[in-house]
Amino acid sequence: MADRQLLDPTILQRLSNIELVAKTVVDGFLHGGHRSPLFGFSQEFAEYRSYTEGDDPRHIDWNVVSRTDRVYVKRFLGETNTHLMILVDCSASMGYGSGDTSKLDYARFLAASLAYLSTRQHDAVGLVLFDEKVRDVRPAAFRPRHLQSILHVLDRAEAATGTDLEVPMQALQRLIRRRGLVAMVSDFFVDPDLIVRSLRALTFQGQDLAFFHVLDPAELNPDLGSAALMEDMETGEEMEVSPDYARRVYPGLVRDHVEALRQRVVGEGADYVLLNTGEPLDLALREYLLFRQRRR
Repeated sequence: MADRQLLDPTILQRLSNIELVAKTVVDGFLHGGHRSPLFGFSQEFAEYRSYTEGDDPRHIDWNVVSRTDRVYVKRFLGETNTHLMILVDCSASMGYGSGDTSKLDYARFLAASLAYLSTRQHDAVGLVLFDEKVRDVRPAAFRPRHLQSILHVLDRAEAATGTDLEVPMQALQRLIRRRGLVAMVSDFFVDPDLIVRSLRALTFQGQDLAFFHVLDPAELNPDLGSAALMEDMETGEEMEVSPDYARRVYPGLVRDHVEALRQRVVGEGADYVLLNTGEPLDLALREYLLFRQRRR
């Protein structure tokens, strides 16, 4: 399908800049018939309904009033605005990619698309890049040129050093002044218990959290034809891995980690989405819209 080709990370990798990537992904997603039937995800006209006390008078259709002597308001898809903070993991492990697209590339594409989509909905959007430290911050805002500022930060993001999830969570507690949505994009190569401890302060604040777990196809289904020396991209630690271990043991370890993370995150009231960097971004955007709907 043409819309799925537009969302393919390999194709997106060939585009000239991150803004074009974001526009291509969002337009391809919406035009591909993925728009939610529920109100809240665009600014397009939906229907008329009778005016009731408390409605915004700016939405009254005076042409209809003049013809019928009845007061109707226009109802739009997307009457509810929110604050979205996007957290992107830029640690060294995010630089891995078995193909043309690294996990960080995929995370940047997703973050840029979420920012672009939210701006179209007139939402305030912010961004935090982190590894062991907070590398860059853009507080949530909706104003001219703010989206370009976020996209510029994403465009120059690079994978480096280790991971500390408590760092961005602590930064968010200082940045966020109202209840909103928080989307974290990472490979989450961290103990699930540490992740849960780091998110509890935000859930206590009343923030709604979505975890987008980004993994490479080779991490989900390793295919080693011979023994290999594996190196941890963050610690430099090396381990020799046999094809038999990679085929029989490693996939089970990955599944166990993914399931433990999912259970712990969902158990804390957050959303969890597993993403494969070899697949189009349809699932990620769809899950974000469902996440928004559940939190309204």
